[in-house]
Amino acid sequence: MKRINFSVFFLVLLFLFPSQNEEYFTQLRKQMVERQLKRRDITDPKVLDVMGKVKRHLFVSENLMGEAYADFPLPIGEGQTISQPYIVALMTQLLNVKPGEKVLEIGTGSGYQAAVLAELTDSVFTIEIKEKLAVSVEKRLKNLGYHNIKAKYDDGYYGWEEYAPFDAVIITAAANHIPPLLVKQLKEEGRLLLPLGSTRYWQTLTMGTKISGELKNIRHYTDVIFVPMTGEIQKR
Repeated sequence: MKRINFSVFFLVLLFLFPSQNEEYFTQLRKQMVERQLKRRDITDPKVLDVMGKVKRHLFVSENLMGEAYADFPLPIGEGQTISQPYIVALMTQLLNVKPGEKVLEIGTGSGYQAAVLAELTDSVFTIEIKEKLAVSVEKRLKNLGYHNIKAKYDDGYYGWEEYAPFDAVIITAAANHIPPLLVKQLKEEGRLLLPLGSTRYWQTLTMGTKISGELKNIRHYTDVIFVPMTGEIQKR
């Protein structure tokens, strides 16, 4: 008896019944919010609403669309991953972005985290060091109508001075120290959130607030595992 290739079968369904599959993905997003987020510690109604709105399946390859709302990270190429929905929601909730704030993201990846943030404010800037990812994500975000996201291919260690200062900075790759230029480009009382620690094993989700020019009120939330930040940070 021949085994069914479910990836091919799923793609055929997407092609033949696009409207039904949009309903299918809508249901998957609702289940994700109810089972993965609300049952944990995601309580911010704005974050729950956005996570139920942004179409995560459009930020992964076609053969992984059926797993887009599952409770684990997925590969996106170039040795990178899209974080599990819970981690995206948690980081978004901790950053507490408000309308009108300017946010810098280091590590665009698939663009999903940037899209989530762009639903909460009108100015998101994002930097990706992997050229192939940077080129593809810029097209994706544009096609999805995220005109309030400005993306570029560069080393995020240096931030984006042209548009500084930022109300918040989020790093979505593991770092063994906090890049000083990112602190410098924060507004006074701005927040910086990142997975801080060993880039080979695990990190702690860490956030600080800029006070009198320095990052203070450091808080550690939970252990996480992210792919390492690359580029200049590896030389320090």
